[in-house]
Amino acid sequence: MKNGHYDIVIAGGGMIGTSLALALAPLGLKVAVVEAIERQAAAQPSFDDRTTALSRSTQRMFTAMGLWPQIVAASTPISSIHVSDQGRFGFSHIDAEEQGVEALGYVVVNRVLGSVLQDALDSAKGIDVLCPARITKVAIAPDAATVTVAKKDDDETELSAALLVAADGANSAVREMLGITASKDHYGQRAVIGNVLSERPVDNVAYERFTEQGPLAVLPIAEGRAGFIWTVSEDDAERVMSLDDDEFLAELQREFGYRLGEFSRVGKRAAYPLILSKAMRLTATRSVLIGNSAHGLHPVSAQGFNLGMRDVAAIVDCIADAQAGDSDFDPGNAAMLERYAEWRRADQKKLVRFTDGLVKLFGSRRRPLRALRNVGMLGFDLIPGVRSVFAKHTMGLAGQLPRLSRGVPLK
Repeated sequence: MKNGHYDIVIAGGGMIGTSLALALAPLGLKVAVVEAIERQAAAQPSFDDRTTALSRSTQRMFTAMGLWPQIVAASTPISSIHVSDQGRFGFSHIDAEEQGVEALGYVVVNRVLGSVLQDALDSAKGIDVLCPARITKVAIAPDAATVTVAKKDDDETELSAALLVAADGANSAVREMLGITASKDHYGQRAVIGNVLSERPVDNVAYERFTEQGPLAVLPIAEGRAGFIWTVSEDDAERVMSLDDDEFLAELQREFGYRLGEFSRVGKRAAYPLILSKAMRLTATRSVLIGNSAHGLHPVSAQGFNLGMRDVAAIVDCIADAQAGDSDFDPGNAAMLERYAEWRRADQKKLVRFTDGLVKLFGSRRRPLRALRNVGMLGFDLIPGVRSVFAKHTMGLAGQLPRLSRGVPLK
């Protein structure tokens, strides 16, 4: 067993864990990233064909980190968002020009974003990547966190660090090893994802359509394609996934309508269960949770990844401030971790309430709530200022923002 000491060990080398490692690079710290799934494996979600909607705050982060030119070259801007409720008269929209921005956000294929992040990681100084490898044991002492790392060949390495970061997803093994519990609320739904060709161009519009089973998002992506995230009930998911391409397209078309003409040539489909998860705490001694390890959201309004990126920006801000003000800098000190937890609680709580509220409001079949939805969406367009407030939250620009979320480099 080999031993090594780091300032920070990051459990999880997906898009959030890798982004954190890269964001920390300017601080000159010694960082290790431990990732269980091989980088080019089909099971690696940072390299699959799903799409991710990047908010304005996430775009600013990648700009400050020097990565945006590579990402934007393979991204599609969102110029407006159209929200509708199937079979009802109400609808709402948000427009980038009205908000004074060139785009409300950008859509990128995970495989492309993951490739940019991994290439940057390969050339970053002071970052060691252990992959494939997994953390099998965590021991916390007042002065350090120690982890046992098992590699593919069963060779074990013991690493110690001033700070251990759990970024290993909604089913975080490290969170469990730290003794932090998480509540889980199963929505009874699955997200069916993929992409299609549309008869008419998507024209940089993102659609969020609420159907009887759940929300259906259609996002603009490159080469005239449209990515979809179709929420179906758990009971119906197996049937939907077993449909042949023509049958699947016909059902998707019925749910979405013909705003984009006829759909054709559906790509590879995948499905995953939808669960709202919330960690009971964001920190413990010498450790912190970020991304889905701290909070797993419903994909409605595409806020999950962007919320995780604001976690990244906030913890890096806290570490940078602590480093600047202390010659005996300790990246895992309790005061710094408490500052992070206090900073993130409000944003995380707000987004959980927002996404969960949308799912329950638009999923309700009660007649009074259906009427409220129609009136609410009309008011959304008619009441001055409502769209701007909503847009700021959607773009991740509300509240106290860390430097990276404002596009300000750390150094």
